[in-house]
Amino acid sequence: MSTVALVVVLLAIVLGAFVQSTVGIGLGLVAAPVVTLAAPQLMPGGMLMVVVLLPIVTLARERDEIDWGGLGWAFPARVVGTVVGVWVVASVDDRQLGVAVGAMVLAAVLLTARTVVIPVNRGTLSGAGFVSGVTGTASSIGGPPLALLLQRRTPRQIRTTLAVYFLLGSLLSLVGLAWAGELTVDEAWFALAAVPALVLGFAVSGPLRRRLPAHVVRPLVLLVSGASAVALIVRSTFG
Repeated sequence: MSTVALVVVLLAIVLGAFVQSTVGIGLGLVAAPVVTLAAPQLMPGGMLMVVVLLPIVTLARERDEIDWGGLGWAFPARVVGTVVGVWVVASVDDRQLGVAVGAMVLAAVLLTARTVVIPVNRGTLSGAGFVSGVTGTASSIGGPPLALLLQRRTPRQIRTTLAVYFLLGSLLSLVGLAWAGELTVDEAWFALAAVPALVLGFAVSGPLRRRLPAHVVRPLVLLVSGASAVALIVRSTFG
């Protein structure tokens, strides 16, 4: 990767870390398309290594209101989804997968934005966990399914619950990719180089995170989830 490309990627990570530290998701949305264009050889493993680092920073600052009960249903399903995701990385055309995943997420955003209220229960938590396991492992964008389910919770609960989920889920996806031989040393070096950018994005988000009213967070979650779906569709179609 050239110096210019690395700077552009790190700036995208700063912005993505800022967005995710504010509303709970966004790092994969902002940074993954840029990494795909600048250094496709670093996807999805390199981006997953970056994604797993930000929750550690987040949880060092905020650990209140984590929905452990919900995670208890979502995460086991994520394990199954990760296995499927590893198979997808090795077997399925990336473009077809990206379009399908993006279309499903966008449909969910449009439905939940106005008309449909999805109940948070064992079935929906397990379903969101499974889908995010597949999409997170295959594309490094696994946040929208669970974020959409939790969109009506308090801002802090959304951030902290998703942080735990991203930490455990991304580690699981990395183990799966390593087992399949889909990780490289270059991806690890890239993740280490991204640490200062992650910390900067998190630090800049602090003032906004403390002042953001609850009624604003839900539209932002919908916006970021919808944008991630569109970005994934565009990336898969024209990338």
